[in-house]
Amino acid sequence: MPEEELIQLKFRIYDGTDIGPFRYSPSSTVATLKDRVVSDWPKDKKIAPKVANDVKLISSGKILENSKTVSQCKMSFGELGLITMHAVVQPSLAKVKTEKKIDEAPQKNCACTIM
Repeated sequence: MPEEELIQLKFRIYDGTDIGPFRYSPSSTVATLKDRVVSDWPKDKKIAPKVANDVKLISSGKILENSKTVSQCKMSFGELGLITMHAVVQPSLAKVKTEKKIDEAPQKNCACTIM
């Protein structure tokens, strides 16, 4: 039985820094890739994902779905030695809404008169 050919991927973050490269099986899921990105995210960055769902992986202009495998993402591997995906931090919608409500809470001004 022939050995499965591994695919070499690296992940580019917002400031041009790369995470990787790493080798993955074509049967690896996008969720697995996201877990790796979160665990290897540079600790000195201001913007960082807390969980895998905070990360969106983009390849060839398409946002990849968690349940898809690397081979299902229709990436053309062909002669390429290394594939670069973009990793974008996008906090979950629930977290963003909660933070927005706190930030938009009306500020009460208190006018005090001293006699």
